[in-house]
Amino acid sequence: MLHGCRRAHHLLASCPRTTLSLLSRRNLLTLAIESSCDDTCVAILSKQNASNEPKSKAAKLYFNEKVTLRNTGKGGITPVDALNSHQLYLPKLVEKSLHSLPNGDETLPPSKKFLLRNGAIKEKPDFISVTRGPGMLQNLSTGLNTAKGLATAWQIPMVGVHHMQAHALTPRLAYAMDGNAQNTTQTSKPDFPFLTLLVSGGHTMLLHSKGLVQHEILASTADVAVGDELDKCGRTILPPAIQQGTVDTAYGKYLSAYAFQNPEDFSSWKAPTSRPEEILRPLNEYGWAFSTPMAKNRDLSFSFAGLGSQVSRILNDHSGRNNGAPMGEEERVVLARSVLGTAFEHLGSRTIIALEKLRGKGVEISTLVVSGGVAANHFLRYYLRQMLDVRSFAHVQLVFPPVDLCTDNAAMIAWAGMEMFEARFTTDLGCFPVRKWSMDSHSSDGGILGLDGWILADDRGE
Repeated sequence: MLHGCRRAHHLLASCPRTTLSLLSRRNLLTLAIESSCDDTCVAILSKQNASNEPKSKAAKLYFNEKVTLRNTGKGGITPVDALNSHQLYLPKLVEKSLHSLPNGDETLPPSKKFLLRNGAIKEKPDFISVTRGPGMLQNLSTGLNTAKGLATAWQIPMVGVHHMQAHALTPRLAYAMDGNAQNTTQTSKPDFPFLTLLVSGGHTMLLHSKGLVQHEILASTADVAVGDELDKCGRTILPPAIQQGTVDTAYGKYLSAYAFQNPEDFSSWKAPTSRPEEILRPLNEYGWAFSTPMAKNRDLSFSFAGLGSQVSRILNDHSGRNNGAPMGEEERVVLARSVLGTAFEHLGSRTIIALEKLRGKGVEISTLVVSGGVAANHFLRYYLRQMLDVRSFAHVQLVFPPVDLCTDNAAMIAWAGMEMFEARFTTDLGCFPVRKWSMDSHSSDGGILGLDGWILADDRGE
């Protein structure tokens, strides 16, 4: 049995002596690779071994860089271009990262050191962390094959990481790098159990995170992810001059900057104090209203596809009433605020329903972790806090990763790999990348531990 998972077809192996010896080391060092979409990312992370330093929270990033494919004017991510970008930049980033590895010293055994081309002696990583899924298969393969090559050449283990698990664990990385949490909104380490809201361009999920590999999906999107829909709305609402000046197609990010030019503007969109306020949407000064998805039910599900339809209808109605004249700047800003406020109100509403249902079962949640690319949005951070406060959940601690760790990065892969490695999991070098991979340990595919290829280190060698 693997951490409560009863699926019998897991690959179990007796503990390699090298793995147990690594687990007894005071410090662990990993090189990590992320290539699931259009970001090519490499990081190097060290962490004090929890088994030797039970009170330690020390983790150090030696290297954390990425190259993002420029998608402006392409209408989205082009798979062939993304793959070519990974193949072009991943080897260069890996090569660059090696110079940031700790210098080898006399205390290290020869097996823990290697030479760079310039003759510098560097400390060899203890294992490789790499995104195995979910994501775009060919892109994942580029990173996974590179990781396999490094692990084989250096004769070290590899951990194939679940991309969304890494997002969920990012606040734990942030706390480990900064024990007093000066660079985060949290005051303590988010220990299990907690509620996880994963919001990105590809995923929208609310999970009850009970342990490292024990997650239960409470709600997921019935159609498109919140980040994807906000990007589509941004493409429709943003003036052409702004769109042409963007460096990527993350239009949701630019839509937020357009709608709220200053944090003081956040208060212009009020948090509903009750369910009736979510349902009742009076017409504004321009003669239209923006309705919240699923406002009339309490189903634990998300739906964002209707946001874009409402935007198109409002713009078309305006054009029809004004002989094709474009919408004025002030009304366009109100429309942008309506899209963002409605989307985030929907996220908050379903989260509150989940908290109420868990409370009804006698489960009190003290921490809500919000991760993923959309978690970088400052208005979302403000608005969720307001909703929790006015809906009887002011006691719930709201935890976000640092903004620079919200979007895809290799630091989060390194940390997830570190936590899995310390839990004695590594991955067989013959594993395959996976396009879809559930986080729910109760799902039909077994969740994080449901894939073949896991190797569990066992002190007993059984």
